[in-house]
Amino acid sequence: MSASTPQHSLQLRLLGTHGSSASYGLRDFLYRSNVPFEWIELTSDEQARELAQVNDLHDQRLPVCLFPDGARLENPTIRQIAEKLGWFQKPSSAEYDLAILGGGPAGLSAAVYGASEGLKTLLIERYAVGGQAGTSSRIENYLGFPEGISGNDLAKRARDQANRFGAEILLLHEGVRAELVPGKSIGHLADGSSFVMHAAICASGVEYRRLNLWNEERLRGAGVFYGAGTSEAELCSSQVVFVVGGGNSAGQAAIHFSRYARKVYILIRGDGLKETLSHYLIDRISASPKIEVRPHTEVLELHGDNHLEAITLINNLTGRQEMIKTCWLFLCLGGLPNTDWAAEAGLVRDQQAYLVTGPDLRQHNGFSGTWPLDREPYYLETSFPGMFAAGDVRHGSIKRCASAVGEGAMAVTFVHRYLASR
Repeated sequence: MSASTPQHSLQLRLLGTHGSSASYGLRDFLYRSNVPFEWIELTSDEQARELAQVNDLHDQRLPVCLFPDGARLENPTIRQIAEKLGWFQKPSSAEYDLAILGGGPAGLSAAVYGASEGLKTLLIERYAVGGQAGTSSRIENYLGFPEGISGNDLAKRARDQANRFGAEILLLHEGVRAELVPGKSIGHLADGSSFVMHAAICASGVEYRRLNLWNEERLRGAGVFYGAGTSEAELCSSQVVFVVGGGNSAGQAAIHFSRYARKVYILIRGDGLKETLSHYLIDRISASPKIEVRPHTEVLELHGDNHLEAITLINNLTGRQEMIKTCWLFLCLGGLPNTDWAAEAGLVRDQQAYLVTGPDLRQHNGFSGTWPLDREPYYLETSFPGMFAAGDVRHGSIKRCASAVGEGAMAVTFVHRYLASR
């Protein structure tokens, strides 16, 4: 941006430096939350003084967030941004018919169907709505959108729809504990708030896997990113980008980055993409001169102090190593379910920590003798009556946006049956 950029704007402005993990965190949250904003990358001390009104590029007050009303936040947290936008709230009621943990496609679907069918519904999301699907640059195989739709746009529509029906959505809240009592469980949030829930749906999704390299966490958001990184695509102009993973999210990310980057490499451990990627994505990747698939390749080492500068790759067939300079590494490695709280509550999980539901519960020793009701568990019901699971967090789920939406809606049907039986 030029030094002539005006000091007041009709949209939020974020000023920071390249390779700043704090700047990335704010950019990612605003992008995924569908908040229009202007990113101004400061490249000199003069720009820092003139545009951000700080001493230099290393000033601890960066990044700076400027709001349309003239308000200024220096090195803000995501929660401070959310509070300024009026999004951070506590539960408005002490009791709910239905509480939903997670704001991805399954959770948003459950919120829409629960609230539209008269249930007093609360949805709790610890970050931004949309889940992993919200990071997708374009979802092209979702019913009703022949031209495709971005993940964050789909999430915004679902959030608006849930709000329209009266669902209450709490952002940047995390459930830390649940006291499970049939028909009247108590949920506790990290900020100390608590509420009674007559039924609940766990749609907490999964976290992207890590490479587990020694300096990985230090470089997170400073060249190493988890997920499709759609907020960063335009910043990759003429750069070399690496995407790790062979699933649809990795394929979509590579195609999206190829519109801006000079070269995009997809790194996979296996032979190719045919077993893990949708056919239409394989065709597009094969047709793009900017995208190259490197099979049997893994990231062995990350290089850089304050931000990523290079990576070392290893061919897992030949053992050959290669160091390549890059500032952009996006990891789409599949996920680990967010079910730590469920383990503490005693819910049955499988060996990979996914929540087991319905008929599958009979195959787990942890379920025998603990089910208190005469009836069998409903299809999406966990090992505790009235606690359901939907979407990627559930054992045996199909990792697709459409199936998650379907499970969220289906779970509400079983919630109605459960509440009626009481």
